[in-house]
Amino acid sequence: MLQLRPNCECCDRDLPPDSMDARICSFECTFCRTCAEGVLNGACPNCGGELLRRPIRPASKLAKFPASTERKFKPEGCKQVA
Repeated sequence: MLQLRPNCECCDRDLPPDSMDARICSFECTFCRTCAEGVLNGACPNCGGELLRRPIRPASKLAKFPASTERKFKPEGCKQVA
């Protein structure tokens, strides 16, 4: 089950579970669309994997399977993957 992390690792923007702007890699690193498509050119700075739109968990399932509250943020920001 995906963690549905609550924020962008680059800019710390809030990304609620129903956000259409959340992007993830196969390791569930989470970024907003602006950082993923702009700064990172669609590649995860942590693993180099592809960043894709995070699926939306149905609201009816969030009570039993809540989104993560653990924030991951890199204060130094993100660097473009070479």
